[in-house]
Amino acid sequence: MKVYLSGYRSHWISPYTILEYIFFWTDWSKCGRNKGVIADEDYVDHPVWVEKCTKYIKPICEVIQSVLDFIHPPIKYVKIDRYDTWSMDYTLSYIILPMLKQLREESHGSPWIDDEDVPAELRSPKRKTKSKRHSNPDIQMLDMDEDTLIHKRWAWVLDEMIWAFEQKVQDDPESKFFDYTDCGDKLPWDENYVGPKVDWDGLNAHNDRKRNAFRLFGKYYENLWD
Repeated sequence: MKVYLSGYRSHWISPYTILEYIFFWTDWSKCGRNKGVIADEDYVDHPVWVEKCTKYIKPICEVIQSVLDFIHPPIKYVKIDRYDTWSMDYTLSYIILPMLKQLREESHGSPWIDDEDVPAELRSPKRKTKSKRHSNPDIQMLDMDEDTLIHKRWAWVLDEMIWAFEQKVQDDPESKFFDYTDCGDKLPWDENYVGPKVDWDGLNAHNDRKRNAFRLFGKYYENLWD
């Protein structure tokens, strides 16, 4: 497998940007080039003549964009080898796992996570109020901006996904549930062979957690962005 994906590329140059850099000494130009937050009382609108000029500059900007898009297009190249699909779930795990870890470290926002997908202590608190948003008119879920656990829920979900894919890339993550101490030197096809002791409760809990994590991955797949 070979994957080459370039970063996001935008070659659009706004007519306003061109005029703002040409007339750099003006107050409206300084406001336009300021990438920070500008208070309403300090903001200066573009003059009327700027709006008229942009109509003539825009076609030039479109030509420049077309030329740059042709010279420097985005790279989206994926080559799949025949053996990549022999164990596709295993192969993809090596790509998904580091991406999930980076998203976990650099995430700047959190989607809404359903309460049934997280432990009880992370579920959205409720408050007494008159509302029709709940089957009980005296109970209302907190709004997203009032819910202090929203980021912790998303972090928990990401941690579960990461854990599941870490298990996937390991050679034998279930070996800890098998005890071969009493097996001796006999092989499974030998007479009087004694099989390993299996911690079925631990193994089943392990597999249930992994299946649930993969379910969460599918459910919140479209929220995997920053």
